[in-house]
Amino acid sequence: MRVFSGSLATETNTFGPMPTGLASFRDRGYFKAGQHPDQMTFFSGPLWAARLRGKEQGWDLVEGMVAGAQPSGTTTRAAYEQLRDELLADLRQALPVDMVVLGLHGAMVADGYDDCEGDLLARVREIVGPKVVVGGELDPHSHLTPEMLRHADVLIAFKEYPHTDVLERALELVDLCAAKVQGKVQPVAAVADCQMIVTMHTSRQPARGFVDRIQSPEGKDGVLSISVAHGFAWGDVPEMGTKVLVYTDGDRGQAQALAKQLATELIAMREGLNVRFPSIDETLDEALAFPGGPVVISDGADNPGGGAASDATFITRRIVERGITSVAVGPMWDPIAVRIAFEAGEGAKLPLRIGGKISPLSGDPLDLECTVRALRRDMVMTGLAGTAMPLGDCALVEANGVEIVLITLRNQAMGTDLFTQLGVDLAAKKMIVVKSSQHFYASFSKVAKHVIYAGAPGAVTLDLTTLPYRKVRRPKWPLDPVVPTPVIA
Repeated sequence: MRVFSGSLATETNTFGPMPTGLASFRDRGYFKAGQHPDQMTFFSGPLWAARLRGKEQGWDLVEGMVAGAQPSGTTTRAAYEQLRDELLADLRQALPVDMVVLGLHGAMVADGYDDCEGDLLARVREIVGPKVVVGGELDPHSHLTPEMLRHADVLIAFKEYPHTDVLERALELVDLCAAKVQGKVQPVAAVADCQMIVTMHTSRQPARGFVDRIQSPEGKDGVLSISVAHGFAWGDVPEMGTKVLVYTDGDRGQAQALAKQLATELIAMREGLNVRFPSIDETLDEALAFPGGPVVISDGADNPGGGAASDATFITRRIVERGITSVAVGPMWDPIAVRIAFEAGEGAKLPLRIGGKISPLSGDPLDLECTVRALRRDMVMTGLAGTAMPLGDCALVEANGVEIVLITLRNQAMGTDLFTQLGVDLAAKKMIVVKSSQHFYASFSKVAKHVIYAGAPGAVTLDLTTLPYRKVRRPKWPLDPVVPTPVIA
């Protein structure tokens, strides 16, 4: 079997302050055809799975371009079209092929393209024709558009949030696509639009139980795969929203019935899926009142994994103003402050202006008298599913009992080694403030005594009613006071 694999992925916050250009892909991970390293990267799950299965089964694997960018604002037309055309050129060069498996996201938006994945898959299908099997792995924070479904034989999304199951879902994708090539199955899809937008933290109930339930029927009685697209609320496109995707073996009626059933269950638990987000001062009061520590505080509104700048100062400012000590904060994206810290050197004491640089959603900069506690060149953090996350040159600075990790390459808090590599004793802290919405949980829950999701301002605000949507199909709960019902597509 001759297989082609490649990736083009980013999550687009259409309200974000910074465009996503070619440099964003080079910073996060860009590899020309045949140059992907001997380690899985976050959006190369299908390629890695094809390597594993291909080695076992003697496949002829052709590896195309792999490109993934840290989430930001709308992708530039030039960046999208250049990378798309490079990947398509790699595919043409690989022809003929029996199977194409792609690492995608599902919420990539570019100037002139509300549905980049749908556009890419349509062009892939035009190149390979109707008989070649085409599959894609998606992030669950995707829009799951009709165009994507029309041109792919199989789409499978990560089930876990935090996304710890990248490889597991990629292996399912590759195995299911290979089974179709071999004529063993005939996947047919059904989608139930839940007419709502929810966040599903699979680290807690009721999402944990729901994900366990949808995994139970897979591989039995003709059910091939079940995915939930949570949707990405910060992408203002018509298809934004929560959807259930079911593949069965040749029985569309069965797929539609199961999708409707699961969507009905999901809708019924919508209130329980909501995330509590107290105000900044309420969050700090709760953390101070909690016996012992550390208390981990999620600054999800400034999560670079959702397209924020990661230089917002709102929470840190209140910590400083209130004189709270024994606090670690990170990662704060501030390459200028990092450079100044390196110039000063470890142990230096100096006035430093931190954060608040990118937009009004970053707040005002913090002017602090800092001590440079640690410096590290080209630091790499442990990411989800064992992937490496580069942070660039990093500095740990301290002011009045508050330690702040400053980084040069934007990334959200995933591994606790974001702090520990710079000598921070997390167990000794009263509070740890992380720039992350939920991916931090896989690692930081091992040290946290309590977790709070703060309702701070930012580009990834949890208060969706404050976002100026123009394109999203309405009504949609909780943006509108409606009781959702599933719609089968």
